[in-house]
Amino acid sequence: MTTVLIADDQPLQRFGFRMLLESQDDMAVLGEAANGSEAIRMTAELRPDIVLMDIRMPGLDGIEATRRITTTGDRTRVLILTTFDLDEYAYAGLRAGASGFLIKDALPEELLSGIRAVASGDAVVAPALTRRLLDAYAQLLPTSSADPDATDPRLASLTDREREILTAIGRGWTNAEIADRFHLAESTVKTHVGRILAKTGSRDRIQAVILAYDTRLVHPS
Repeated sequence: MTTVLIADDQPLQRFGFRMLLESQDDMAVLGEAANGSEAIRMTAELRPDIVLMDIRMPGLDGIEATRRITTTGDRTRVLILTTFDLDEYAYAGLRAGASGFLIKDALPEELLSGIRAVASGDAVVAPALTRRLLDAYAQLLPTSSADPDATDPRLASLTDREREILTAIGRGWTNAEIADRFHLAESTVKTHVGRILAKTGSRDRIQAVILAYDTRLVHPS
């Protein structure tokens, strides 16, 4: 059972999400928050698996709420809700520790599959879409050097193969594409990805994409 907290300042929006999620046998809504402060408090009390987090809310916004929730080190993952796929705040939400983002007008099955993906530790958005988002706001990324930052401690423990795969992740390749390019079994790629996440302290694949950009293994197109 995946437990969910809905954080949105629009009552009708919360009602719609609740109705959809409660129609699923494998999901349970633990509560609703109308702003970021409520989301933080209720997350601490209820410890949901997933928080559906709206960005624009009165008082404490969804980005700061996401940052405070993810920095606790608890198991709760945050899924950012945005009005369109290149919302200027979505990038900030990912940087704050969100595990991905969903568009509010997504189809019901897309919302459900996204929640299930994040609950299982996968990325909720297509890798190529993640790269589009980062490319659109590349001015916020480090630009001090054109070369990879070999001194970054997050890269120090990676093997050459793991660094290659992290670069591929940053370029938006799926596991199947990485397996084909490097002539590996897809199960082997999954093992490598898991080790990369563990060694770099990345919460999930999306945070690994951000790392690849931060350390300049990948450059905006």
